[in-house]
Amino acid sequence: VLLGLFILITRFFIQRAMLVPDKLFHAALQKENDGCFEEAELGYQSALLEVKSRRFQSNKLKGAIIEKLKVLNTVIEYRKMSKANI
Repeated sequence: VLLGLFILITRFFIQRAMLVPDKLFHAALQKENDGCFEEAELGYQSALLEVKSRRFQSNKLKGAIIEKLKVLNTVIEYRKMSKANI
């Protein structure tokens, strides 16, 4: 009985810890949709660090975050260049 309880509690905490990068990703996605690109970039970087720090990495999420960071860097650079030309 104690072993079963221990396994359930351990499983709960592992699954809960796996959600942290997902939550950071969705928060950054919301910032991006709101037009706060610099804040979104920081959020994606935090999510990427969390994914990399996990023992079992989600390659799908990691790839999505890297692609989002590439696009955001392009958008931020474009906006900086546009402001400089005005």
